Amino acid sequence: MTILIKNVLVEGREKNIYIEGNEIAAITDAGSGRSKVREAEFVIDGKRKAVIPGLFNGHTHAAMTLLRGYADDMPLHEWLSTKIWPLEARITEEDVYWGTKLACLEMIKSGTTFFNDMYWYWGGSTRAVAESGIRAMLSAVFIDGFDEEKAKEQIKRNEALYRESKKLPKRIIFALGPHAIYTVSEESLCWVRDFSERHDLLVHIHLSETEAEVEECIKRYGMRPVEFLDRIGFLSSRTIACHCIHLSRKEMELLRKNDVKIVHNPGSNMKLSSGTLPYEELKKAGLYANIALGTDGCASNNNLDMIEEMKIASLVHKALSGDPTSMPAHEAFELATRNAAKMFRLNSGVIEEGKLADIALIDLTKVELVPNHNLTSNIVYSANGSCVDTVICDGEILMEGRKVNGEDEIKEKAQEVAYELVNRKSP
Repeated sequence: MTILIKNVLVEGREKNIYIEGNEIAAITDAGSGRSKVREAEFVIDGKRKAVIPGLFNGHTHAAMTLLRGYADDMPLHEWLSTKIWPLEARITEEDVYWGTKLACLEMIKSGTTFFNDMYWYWGGSTRAVAESGIRAMLSAVFIDGFDEEKAKEQIKRNEALYRESKKLPKRIIFALGPHAIYTVSEESLCWVRDFSERHDLLVHIHLSETEAEVEECIKRYGMRPVEFLDRIGFLSSRTIACHCIHLSRKEMELLRKNDVKIVHNPGSNMKLSSGTLPYEELKKAGLYANIALGTDGCASNNNLDMIEEMKIASLVHKALSGDPTSMPAHEAFELATRNAAKMFRLNSGVIEEGKLADIALIDLTKVELVPNHNLTSNIVYSANGSCVDTVICDGEILMEGRKVNGEDEIKEKAQEVAYELVNRKSP
């Protein structure tokens, strides 16, 4: 497929962007390259629009869109044990398929072209992502509950899923998803470590999310979570550690030494009162380039709008530090684009020739964006997902003029599935 985006703002200048296959083939000054207009199969009018890289959602449980608003205003462990886990025990692959379809729709509508997911029924998630056209890294939840037989089942299952993943479109990446150190045994974590190294796979894990997790780790292993994972050789440049709220200075140094990647989820963490990422301290430790942003699942956020998440991230660190210069707009934007692209090993995150054609067009006529003194500041502090007009991922047009094919059916079916799930009796 070839696409020409005419007269669109690229870093404040009107340009034409020519997409061939799944890459940005050329960026030229507006008014030049007229032959490309005739060659392109699809022409998009970019007048009064600005192009940005597609956004990255670094940590999600996509199908939890079905649980949006189901259980709010509760402490994390009570929320999980009395509301979320009992409901998830009743969930089916078809539920996950529709919940993930809804999540993909929501992310496309708000400019996200990649998400990193961990959830049950990996097959339902992969089917939804394959159909949606979005890019994703998908891991199955690996929980053994410190049970040897369950550990064997989980290992066998992940080996099978890895083989199965080779049949999927290249925009779907397989990853390992050990849930957390309090739900996965040391032996299983060591298997994940070895399998990841053997096959060069990224590893998606929750880490140091709550004080209770830290206390339990000290009780079980005699050391803090990052120290424990370092002791068993688990940490590496392939580790995607989500949350990382309760860290000692020694742990920050261990994260830096092992080149661990970190996903900050400020909206979810604030809502669950878990705390917040020690952003300035991690920057001082040399980890800025290793930090990305995520929303977490819709049961704890409650949306997947990465534009909103950028603002939340910037404001929470200004408030906590008492420093209005903490996480300026350009840093929040980089956490959702450039930084994340490097973390997830994708040739994207910036608008340049030769990069993947994963992009979003922002509608500059939206009232929130007038006047346009500084586009990055406007996006981070003023905009929201509804300011996104067009989304292209892997060189395919997923949304144009805020219309996504099949969106009404997805919303209707997902709502039906969500209500049926909540009222379903336990097996």
